[in-house]
Amino acid sequence: MALREEIDEAEVREITSYIQDGDLSSAIERIKKYFEILENAPLNIAVTGESGTGKSTFINTFLDLSEKDAAKTGVVETTMKPTPYSHPKYNNVKYWDLPGVGTPNFKAEEYLQKVHFDKYDFFIIIGTDRFKESTIQLVEAIQDMNKKFYYVRSKIEQVMYSEQKRRKSFQEETVLKEIREDCLQNFSKENIDNPRVFLLDCFEKSKYDYKLLQETIEKELPGYKRFVFLMSLKNSSLSVLQKKTEALRQQIWKKATLSCAAAALPIPGLGIACDLTILVKTMKEYQTVFGLDEGSLNKLSHFSGISTSELKSVIKSPQVIGELNKEIVIKMISKGTMGAVMVAEHLKSNIPLFGSLAAGGISYVLTSRMLRGFLFESAEDAQRVLIKASEDPV
Repeated sequence: MALREEIDEAEVREITSYIQDGDLSSAIERIKKYFEILENAPLNIAVTGESGTGKSTFINTFLDLSEKDAAKTGVVETTMKPTPYSHPKYNNVKYWDLPGVGTPNFKAEEYLQKVHFDKYDFFIIIGTDRFKESTIQLVEAIQDMNKKFYYVRSKIEQVMYSEQKRRKSFQEETVLKEIREDCLQNFSKENIDNPRVFLLDCFEKSKYDYKLLQETIEKELPGYKRFVFLMSLKNSSLSVLQKKTEALRQQIWKKATLSCAAAALPIPGLGIACDLTILVKTMKEYQTVFGLDEGSLNKLSHFSGISTSELKSVIKSPQVIGELNKEIVIKMISKGTMGAVMVAEHLKSNIPLFGSLAAGGISYVLTSRMLRGFLFESAEDAQRVLIKASEDPV
């Protein structure tokens, strides 16, 4: 499914208008501004709830943090002030571990002011067992700010274990339905409309509502923040990989225009002006987004039990995991030059506007082809790695 946002459609119209008017410099400045905002757009996610519900564990799971970087966990309240945990690859994405509400140190009536509630984009409220008044107070305060919240009923695996021992006719689907309905009824009693309720266990990410929570947040975030959140997600499913691919594909024309128009000198031996720095940076971004860099593969190997060499063995394109620099990219460009020239000449003769695009039609088509090819090769290899990592280690 295509990733469509109103802000992107407005940008396309604006940039296209500049190009049609022959104002290429304004088009380039608008594209530069777009990527600058995209790269630096902050996303602050608050994780809150009662003390002891597993807030820190949730953050560690969602960010896949290593032991030295992980949020502290324990049977007593370990978070005494709002503590940010940055995404390992995207520093502008932060999950804030908020102190447990309702404790002696953080009473509900003082809690909102102490944790600076207005700074967060949305809230994930972690709960277990029965609802408490402080949870409802949190929700009401969040809604008063016109912000979204997602209620997570955690530690579901423990509930399943207990219910299986208690009930003679245990059925997991029945128990899950009962828990979900109980949560919804508690919200309904307090006139909380359309609550988002998710059941999950941080130690069983392949079960329950873990994937649904990710998809719901991604779908409901606005504009730039939606893209930022999507890129920060782990490549845990084919659906996530497909959404990332489509979102990045929609940016290629902007990258191509920017790369060619920003070029100061032609590529040696080719006579085509492309900004190699932008090309190399973009390809490295694709490596990172799809987890094909060395660090990501080693981390995946550790968690999956599949060796790094085995994960690499299913990767068909050597470029997507190899070193990327200007010299290597020039060699890649050389192989695709003739096809780009033929396509560009066709477009120039049939579409008058095309000839005015960044640094000439040939450069634009060449850059587009390079990025598109590298993107889809990276996405396909990431899918093969995901499937391999899902196998049981021998």
